[in-house]
Amino acid sequence: MALPLLSNATARRIFLDRHALAESPSGPAKGADLAALVDRIGFVQVDSINTVARAHDMILWSRRASYRPEALRRLLEQDRALFEHWTHDASILPVHLHPLWQHRFARDAERLHKNWRNWFRDGYEAQFDTILNRIAKDGPVTSAEVGIGEARGKGGWWDWHPSKTALEWLWRTGQLAITRRDSFRKVYDLTERVIPAAHLSDPPDEAALVDWACRSALDRLGFASESEIRAYWNALRPDEVRAWSAAARKRGDVIDIAVESADGSTRRALAYPSLLSETPPEPPARTRILSPFDPALRDRARAEALFGFHYRIEVFVPEAKRRYGYYVFPVLEGSSLIGRIDAKAFRDDGALRVRAFWPEAGVKIGPQRLRRLDGELDRLAAFAGCARVEYLPDWLRAD
Repeated sequence: MALPLLSNATARRIFLDRHALAESPSGPAKGADLAALVDRIGFVQVDSINTVARAHDMILWSRRASYRPEALRRLLEQDRALFEHWTHDASILPVHLHPLWQHRFARDAERLHKNWRNWFRDGYEAQFDTILNRIAKDGPVTSAEVGIGEARGKGGWWDWHPSKTALEWLWRTGQLAITRRDSFRKVYDLTERVIPAAHLSDPPDEAALVDWACRSALDRLGFASESEIRAYWNALRPDEVRAWSAAARKRGDVIDIAVESADGSTRRALAYPSLLSETPPEPPARTRILSPFDPALRDRARAEALFGFHYRIEVFVPEAKRRYGYYVFPVLEGSSLIGRIDAKAFRDDGALRVRAFWPEAGVKIGPQRLRRLDGELDRLAAFAGCARVEYLPDWLRAD
């Protein structure tokens, strides 16, 4: 018996709607409204690269044009409506998830205990009590402050000094929390001084964690394979997701469907039965410049299947071997990813410089599309603190 088919056009609209990209980027972007947006898309990845704006800020700006970074800092550092921890990478999460994340802390402790001794130099475990006692007595610290006088390696994260490694361990396992960032440097404090007491309650049992993680991932993805469900929060084992999906199928909570890819092939996925009767909104035909770490693009294989858009970060690729550029931004128009753009903010000169824009195959850059791109670049320049956009010669590449 053939599986119910979700067309590619409908699948794109559903996916973008779940990621708050199928609506105009208008409306309030601070306080409870901003916290609700983070909750809606699940999490916001944190990244240090600041060629135009940091990833977490650009993710939110793409969805709310009035967003400004101060609003996110207030939610994190004053209102404590959000907290920073780990999904597939460092991310900003709604604080009401903290009780569930206690399972993540315990699982990370078990996993890291097996691996970190192979990755880091000896001595970090001996620093646990020293660091906790110091923070309890003297207040928050950075890794630089606790590492004074310790030998430092030159090789990278695997050669961290023992106290920095201990801080990261204590954070990853929930004993410390990030109270703020100073010039993007993490400042650690005791968890009970950062997370509100209401969210320090005992965690639910592991069965509740599995059910929540699978259901909430499917809520935010719309349709997904078991591996995509697992990857969303990156908090479960494969066998837990398999067992959940089998039980959910048996109950009739989820069904198997076929999802049409951009190339016309189909992929099997799980979905709620109600998905087949949804009429998702048509995204506005405006242009949006997205962060490379946007939640809609986090799963590169899924984005390529849905949109036919092959995207890779080239930060760690030697310059001579890069196909596009160091940090290239995907460009969304309506429900299509139409190209990628290499832009960088030169704030001292007041200019956002555009080195190149590469349209996707078959995308024609006519006057109307060019005006939309110009308008979005003007908005991006203002967000990045630049007064103007400068286009380098031959910036518009052949399609």
